[in-house]
Amino acid sequence: MKYEKVKPYRELEPFIHFYWELKGNECGTQWERVFPDGCAGIVINLGDTCLTDNGSASMEFGKTYVVGAMNTFKDSFIDSNTHLLGACLKPATFANFYNYNSQNELTNDTIEFEKSNSFNIDKTLKAPFHYFNHFFSERINSKHNPLQSVINDIHSTNGQISIYELSKRNFTTVRQLERNFKRLIGLSPKEYSNIIRFQNALNTIKNSNDNRSLLDIAFECGYYDHSHLTNEIKRNTGLLPSQL
Repeated sequence: MKYEKVKPYRELEPFIHFYWELKGNECGTQWERVFPDGCAGIVINLGDTCLTDNGSASMEFGKTYVVGAMNTFKDSFIDSNTHLLGACLKPATFANFYNYNSQNELTNDTIEFEKSNSFNIDKTLKAPFHYFNHFFSERINSKHNPLQSVINDIHSTNGQISIYELSKRNFTTVRQLERNFKRLIGLSPKEYSNIIRFQNALNTIKNSNDNRSLLDIAFECGYYDHSHLTNEIKRNTGLLPSQL
């Protein structure tokens, strides 16, 4: 499997993490697992029909799909004729490009886009990332992200901040924060914070030496004990820490 990431235009960087391309190879087939990161994405299929959402959904050739934010892992079946391209949007920026219902309706789902919101297949085939930059530059309807300061607070604390403290820092109520997160991200602020904490723990485990205990990492990342961390990793990845 070949996987490539490409940065967007500078003016799109506040809204788009990266563009990506995934191609299967002749070495065989596999289920590819993606872990939750709190981001929505847009995907076009340029290959054979691709099973996703743990086998419950399929993406067909030439069609564009929106992938909602996830609160658990997701498997897609990759074979030699798989060819997918997409954009990973930053949290709460979907509304900067699309007029759509609440993101809460897309959580964990892959939904086919109507033609007016879809990528042009011929332009994608010709020069995909150049086309994506123009596509999103022309679609942007606002450069304001109403949740940006809250998201910054969550990331700066690696998810170790209470929802009450978040609301207090950002001069809003817990209830309003809940509504805005569900509408713009598709997750509650607690779910999003837990994902960022999990991602930090995952990176810490991967970058730690073998002598460091899971209990030590658990305490550093804001978990009660190693069992708490193990359960969170298993819920988000379907794997034990030793399998990562």
